[in-house]
Amino acid sequence: MPGILSSDFSNPNETLSFDKATIQIVDLGGTKVFKGILEPGWKWSESVKEAAGTESCQARHIGVVSKGCLVTKHNDGSEAKLFSGETYVVEAGHDAWVEGNETVEIYEFNQGAVEVVESIPQN
Repeated sequence: MPGILSSDFSNPNETLSFDKATIQIVDLGGTKVFKGILEPGWKWSESVKEAAGTESCQARHIGVVSKGCLVTKHNDGSEAKLFSGETYVVEAGHDAWVEGNETVEIYEFNQGAVEVVESIPQN
C-alpha cells in the first residue's frame, strides 16, 4: 500500500440515501470517511430511528461541520449546537437534528460510525 492515499467526494465509493439525508463514503485503502448532507427538517429520531431499531443513535461520531448548524442531544440531557468549522466527538446514545433552514454538511472519520450508517436500510 502506498504511503499516501487520497480521494475526494466528487466520485465516492458509496452513496447512501435516507430521509432528508445523503451519505457519501470514500474508501482510503480500508479506512472509510463519510460526508453527510443533511437537509433542513432532518432529525435522527424522526428520519433514522425506526430503520436503526434503537431509541437513540448508537454510533460514536468524530468529525467536523463544514456548513450549517447541527444540534446534538445526548441521553444524559447534555446538548450542543455545532456550527460550521467546529470539530466534535459525540458519544453513542444521542439524537441529532438540523437547526434552521440551511443544509448541514459534516465530514466524519470514525470507522464505527461508518459501519453503523452502512447497516441502516436505505429509503
